[in-house]
Amino acid sequence: MAAPMSNVDEIRDRVILGEFGVKNVHTTDYPGNYPGYDDTWNFEKFKKNFRIDIVQADENTLEFDMVGIDAAIANAFRRILLAEVPTMAIEKVFIYNNTSIIQDEILSHRLGLVPIKADPRLFEYRNLEDQEGTEIDTIQLQLKVKCTRNPRAPKDSSDPKELYLNHMGKDHAKFSPVATASYRLLPEITLLQTIEGEQAERLKRCFSPGVIEIQNVNGRKVAKVVNSRLDTCSREVLRHDDLKNLVKLGRVRDHFIFSVESTGILPPDVLVTEAINVLISKCQKFLTELDTAEMD
Repeated sequence: MAAPMSNVDEIRDRVILGEFGVKNVHTTDYPGNYPGYDDTWNFEKFKKNFRIDIVQADENTLEFDMVGIDAAIANAFRRILLAEVPTMAIEKVFIYNNTSIIQDEILSHRLGLVPIKADPRLFEYRNLEDQEGTEIDTIQLQLKVKCTRNPRAPKDSSDPKELYLNHMGKDHAKFSPVATASYRLLPEITLLQTIEGEQAERLKRCFSPGVIEIQNVNGRKVAKVVNSRLDTCSREVLRHDDLKNLVKLGRVRDHFIFSVESTGILPPDVLVTEAINVLISKCQKFLTELDTAEMD
């Protein structure tokens, strides 16, 4: 069991999940709010407490922890990943001859959902006055395909894959993969007293697999928190009258678990790096505007 936190530390550092609500959801660590706490901005202190831990990474997904920041910064980072990291996409579709059963506008929409595997860092933004694209800011693609009968198809076949060559629309466009970025706070589960026997077994079933395990202590079955990270914060334990006062559910306020999924255009670690560059650029622009306002 972990040592209890003071009331002020809990308000500052933990979001508490109660039976009928959630507490401590607002940021309160600003200068002068708590006597005895120095919450003035200190870069060295921030640098000491801030860290990024890579948890899992592969070709298209990345999970990492960003610890020591405020929720506003974490959310700004998420929004930049979703909307402001440059990428290439189909913007204009010119249809010369469409003899398929798919309407022109539906075909254009589906083409717009296709990820373009081109590194946007190798291109430039088009000038607003330019009517036509150039090779430094535009990619031009041509779709030229025709569905024909397969002369080698078995006579008794009814499978479109065998009857036709280049038959389109084998799956709905809604199943196309999309990039996403999300985060959640690190769950924290604290057992306020020893829970054993039948209660321990029931406590284990209240959480996601792997969160609570039963250990043998001197012949007794005792519950122990093994990996609170796996918890989905369902608060199922609060439905049990004999358990709800034995457990405290919370989330670490400045520990964000990020999950980033790429469409395959750029690796997720590059997306994260580009998002950081965008955020840095925004901060520099804001500081420049402040300096300009002071001179005026």
